[in-house]
Amino acid sequence: MIARPHALAVPAAARPTDPPAADGHALVVGGSLQRDLLRLGVVPCAAVALALTGWFTHSRLDTLEAAFNAEGEAVARQVAAMSDLSLYAGDLPALQNVANAALRGGQVTRVEISNSAGVYVTAGATTAPMGQLRMFTAPVQLREASRATPFAPEGSTTAGEKPIGLVQTFRDTTDYARERTRSLMAGIGIAMIALIAAWAWVRHTARSVAQPLRRISRTVAALEAGQFDARCSVLGRGGGEAPAAEGTRRTQHELASLAHDINRLAERLQRNRQQSEEQVRKATAVALQRMAEAEQAALSRARFLAAASHDLRQPLHAMGLFIDGLLPTATEAQRPAVLRLQEGAEFMGVLLDDLLEISRLDAQVLTPAIGSLSLAQLFDALGAQHAARAAAANVRLVWRDRGLAVQSDPALLQRIVGNLVGNAITHSGPDGTVLVAARRRGGKVRIEVRDNGVGIAPIHQARIFEEFYQVANTERDRRQGFGLGLAICARIAALLGTRVGLRSALQAGSTFFLELPAADPRDVQPPAAEAVASSPLAGLRCLVVDDDPAILDASRVLLMQWDCEVECTDSGTEAIRRLADPDARFDVLLCDLQLADAEDGMEVIDAARRLQPDALAVLVSGATGPETLQRLRQRGVTLLTKPVAPAKLRALLSTKRLK
Repeated sequence: MIARPHALAVPAAARPTDPPAADGHALVVGGSLQRDLLRLGVVPCAAVALALTGWFTHSRLDTLEAAFNAEGEAVARQVAAMSDLSLYAGDLPALQNVANAALRGGQVTRVEISNSAGVYVTAGATTAPMGQLRMFTAPVQLREASRATPFAPEGSTTAGEKPIGLVQTFRDTTDYARERTRSLMAGIGIAMIALIAAWAWVRHTARSVAQPLRRISRTVAALEAGQFDARCSVLGRGGGEAPAAEGTRRTQHELASLAHDINRLAERLQRNRQQSEEQVRKATAVALQRMAEAEQAALSRARFLAAASHDLRQPLHAMGLFIDGLLPTATEAQRPAVLRLQEGAEFMGVLLDDLLEISRLDAQVLTPAIGSLSLAQLFDALGAQHAARAAAANVRLVWRDRGLAVQSDPALLQRIVGNLVGNAITHSGPDGTVLVAARRRGGKVRIEVRDNGVGIAPIHQARIFEEFYQVANTERDRRQGFGLGLAICARIAALLGTRVGLRSALQAGSTFFLELPAADPRDVQPPAAEAVASSPLAGLRCLVVDDDPAILDASRVLLMQWDCEVECTDSGTEAIRRLADPDARFDVLLCDLQLADAEDGMEVIDAARRLQPDALAVLVSGATGPETLQRLRQRGVTLLTKPVAPAKLRALLSTKRLK
């Protein structure tokens, strides 16, 4: 039997994978969507094309195989039918003629006739390799007519019962193989043409879908970026584009509807944006106007406070000097009234000092001098400062420093803790206890001031650090303060890089606390030795410059009571002339900042520094505006703020006398 060829198998190299794009960047530009569309369209088309081509090619090859085999078998049967009598009779020439006649037909290249009796006839070339030949066989049987012959040999059989010989024909498969190859190549060519046509059609369809989607995507991206004037330009049916397939036209119509919806959305967004911008412009204009009004109000308030502070300090300073001068000579009947005057002046001085502190913080002229500070020294100083007040209020003070030290400014920290201790003494009530304790918390030290007073309700806790806010002083009793202490503490704490916290509840007392960086107690400098008692001021030569006659008179009286030599003038020009006099030597210059005729006290201070550098030049002023404080700080001027307590002035003059 002849082995039948296997079904057609397309070589791997001939199977298309990703068809090359006509435009080298088409797939890249199209993005993932176009690649997906190409994949979804080409893969099914490729599968169908390969399946159909394989089926048709396989059918063609089967037909060729069947025809080739049929021709070979037909020649073999024909030769067998023509050679039965000759083979039976042993007629070799006749058999040779039959074999040669079969060769002349051209279907076979070799014919062999043989039987078991030794008859063997062959015709055709024997040079062809056996690998190129295919053999076909047919048995030789006697035809039906040979039964009646009288010359049948003895023992012959009836026709068809037993073959008397065998015919073998050989066909050359070269042309057959060539035809099979042509069929295979034709099938592959048809498959490639089908694939290319499918790829081109799918690519065109994908681009017709991907390009409008890219425009829509760019429009959406522009809208997301805030470009609300962006619009889609996808054309629908009848939009002037080239004719397309029905599916493509349907897709384009749907994309056009999507683009139209996006354009409507963009128009709505643009209108909303314009309305929002208009509302924002109006709100901004209102906010700017209100901000300008607030800034103007704040500036007016600052100017008012500065002017009021200066105008109040002038007479208050003179009043304090006069009162201090009257107190030693007052009679027993006059002394209570003078003491009341002194108390009122002190309350006004405290209020003005608090306002000055607020102004200094607003002006940012306070620069903390950070250093290592022992809490034992701080608590000792605060204990001496508040001991008398606590004893008078029958309040017990407890100090627990635990040997800790912090990194902070000593003066500013003493101001914060001292204010908190003073408030705790005020609100503890009789037989109360105030605990000032420090404890370590990691790299920080927490300072707490606790009292067992009435506490602060939660509704007030958020506002107690506001200026002029007091919880239990609706009558504005000046003996309970002015509501500026905690506001100043909060601002100073912020200047030190911390904050003042609060824990309190009604009838459970209050705890104020702040945290500061811890320091090594070994790095704390020992306290300086106390200065010796100041010597009398007798003979101290003083020059007082002020345009207020009352202040000049009060200063003259007070300084003369201290046995000082005093010269007074209300003119800066006259003061500079006196300083330039070679016969006039002064130890102290007390000069007002704002003099008459727009004269500036700083010019007098500069002249004193230049003409008499050994003199103590002190600026005495009631001006506390931020600009003024910044200016004096930059010039490094010693400042006494009006009203000046006589004790403070005497202490300052004593330092000059000690030198």
